[in-house]
Amino acid sequence: MAEDKTALGLPRNTTAALAYLLGWVSGLVVFLVEKEDKLIRFHALQSIVTFGFFHLLVMIPLIGWMVSPLVGLISLATWVYCLVKAYQGEKFLLPVVGELVEKQLGKMI
Repeated sequence: MAEDKTALGLPRNTTAALAYLLGWVSGLVVFLVEKEDKLIRFHALQSIVTFGFFHLLVMIPLIGWMVSPLVGLISLATWVYCLVKAYQGEKFLLPVVGELVEKQLGKMI
């Protein structure tokens, strides 16, 4: 693989940020496309788990609907944080999710 290029042909930091761009959807796309780069796969799986959870949480009848404004704000703040940190090339573990993702990736590779 060329220096600092990913399967998408983009720089590592751009691909890492792309994994968060559209939440779990872009995370899934990046995860399925990128087969070798562990950092990119980590960011993609963290995006899938984190934003997939937020998405499912607000879909729960009544309870999810009531907490959706709060979940929306938390999700937005998390999204911005993840985009910035991933673009800076940092590997960061979100609370609870980060360790879960690392364990899962360890089993896959």
